[in-house]
Amino acid sequence: MEREGPRLESITRRLGETPEDFLSPPRIDGKGRVHVGAVAGDLLRTLGVDASAAELESFTTGLQSLTTGDPPRDQNRLAVTLLLCWLLSDEWFRGVALGREELLELLGKDAAGLGAQTPSRKFVADPDRREELARFALSRLGFRPEGETVAQAQDRLTSLSATERARVMKAAKTAEQRARKLREALVAKAAAESADKWTRE
Repeated sequence: MEREGPRLESITRRLGETPEDFLSPPRIDGKGRVHVGAVAGDLLRTLGVDASAAELESFTTGLQSLTTGDPPRDQNRLAVTLLLCWLLSDEWFRGVALGREELLELLGKDAAGLGAQTPSRKFVADPDRREELARFALSRLGFRPEGETVAQAQDRLTSLSATERARVMKAAKTAEQRARKLREALVAKAAAESADKWTRE
């Protein structure tokens, strides 16, 4: 997030105006309409990034590490990739140097992580989810919204992030389970000490 990026309002507005072609079902395993690999390939070429056929194929059949074996979930992952392709085809992104690895990671594994938490259409219809997707994409590419400090951008992304909320909830659940086990162990120890005391008497 070291570099200043575009105005947040301009890219959230772009997401809100996503054309229907980018909201159509992704083609995977012979079903669906949009060839996500072709869309991603066009985007990457526009941004001056080369991608191998194998890398683009991951947007059609899914890399083993990304494919869940759950068609609706894989469809949602690729639908998020389509939204990111639409977002990154904005003129602002075409005017800056973007890292090849960061782009492929964003369109692949990062899209899978977002898709596991949120239905893709919410990133268009819901204002908070639009902001989350915009901020997430910027941060993964090393940018923050125009006019924000690094701390402000990070705080706002954290407060919006469904992934971060899931992590916090999981940590809270783990802490509660540990506390419950500790309480149970203390009760068992007290009962054992009490029984031992009565046995001695």
